[in-house]
Amino acid sequence: EAAMATREMWTGVGTALITPFTKDGAVDEAAVRRLARRQIDAGVHFLVPCGTTGETPTLSDAEKRRVVELVVEEADGRVPVMAGAGGYDTKEVVHAAREMQKAGATGLLSVTPYYNKPTPEGLYQHFSAVADATPLPVMLYN
Repeated sequence: EAAMATREMWTGVGTALITPFTKDGAVDEAAVRRLARRQIDAGVHFLVPCGTTGETPTLSDAEKRRVVELVVEEADGRVPVMAGAGGYDTKEVVHAAREMQKAGATGLLSVTPYYNKPTPEGLYQHFSAVADATPLPVMLYN
């Protein structure tokens, strides 16, 4: 937290984390912790679990929440955690945003809805619903 107090929270380098798996397809919790710790030790400014780089389409809701919990525990306040909460189903993204908040994330990363290609008004409504669902800051990306 002291490091975060000396600079803006979402500036610098944030690493989009992969999600490591065991040979049987489960989330490799020890590897998630090692990966987060390695990034922190290397000096990154924030961590981004469960973004599009994190194999989120292959993870259940419980697995996504657990990955974020592990990263938050490993970060232990040394760096903020911007958890992925994105997709094209607004209700599901709102649910994911709330789950990431419960898991301890300090911010959210939300991808532009894909496949259904909303209009500009649809994008506004989608991201407004996500932002209204949580007090966490939401970074949008495409």
